[in-house]
Amino acid sequence: MAGRNPYFDLTQLCKTGNARQAGEAGKEFSYFRASKHLFMISALPAYLILSFAGTTLATLLLFLWAHRSAGHGGTLKVGAVLCAWLLLQALLPLYGIYSRDTASFPPKIMLLGIFPALLFILLLFATGKGRHYTDSLPLKQLTWLHTIRIPVELVLYGLFLHKEVPRLMTFEGRNFDIFAGISAPLVAWLFFDRKRIGRKGLLAWNIVSLGLLLNIVVHALLSAPSPIQQFAFEQPNIALLYFPFSWLPVFIVPVVLLAQLASIRRLYRSSL
Repeated sequence: MAGRNPYFDLTQLCKTGNARQAGEAGKEFSYFRASKHLFMISALPAYLILSFAGTTLATLLLFLWAHRSAGHGGTLKVGAVLCAWLLLQALLPLYGIYSRDTASFPPKIMLLGIFPALLFILLLFATGKGRHYTDSLPLKQLTWLHTIRIPVELVLYGLFLHKEVPRLMTFEGRNFDIFAGISAPLVAWLFFDRKRIGRKGLLAWNIVSLGLLLNIVVHALLSAPSPIQQFAFEQPNIALLYFPFSWLPVFIVPVVLLAQLASIRRLYRSSL
């Protein structure tokens, strides 16, 4: 083991497609990362961890604001369910489930975190009651929710500076999602207050913002240590496998995606 880098072994084997040896290296890497996890968290500035926790809380509150503004009852129940999901998605990475055996496919964070969230969104749009719910969410609150993308991008940049995510996941690389967050207040002001842009303009902004979101999601997936990794072998996307940053792909991104799709559906139907 002396002088070897388990992560380097894993990424090289993933690139060459050697599944058996990649699995062995993946287990070695998981032990390597597990021993470094507490050090990684303690080495990060407290403001970075607290900022991300606050960003997650703000996402929860913004969604509950939209839910309550739609006239739906049970805001506390919805909040309790979402908090239970956040608790589960805190325990899984804390027990090393997401960072263990990174050579497995599909990655554990996709299987236990991302896929269930996407399935829930799919069911919302596939059922009559679900569509009725999403159609009732106010466009104004859904638009303001996208401001959460600003602190997300700032945290990602901080993680890059501390070598926990690759440059391509920041606004210095291939991540331009911050423009959706910065423009959200302006778009909300121009559409809802000043009436300077119409529904087609708001629809176009949502479509572009959805494209920005999908762009970084794909790059995040393909830069994480897994058999399908394609980018950032020198500095992979490892922070999102650990608490609290694992909340980004399993909670914040799905909430933003839901807000985006709900807005696009309403605006498209009203333009027909």
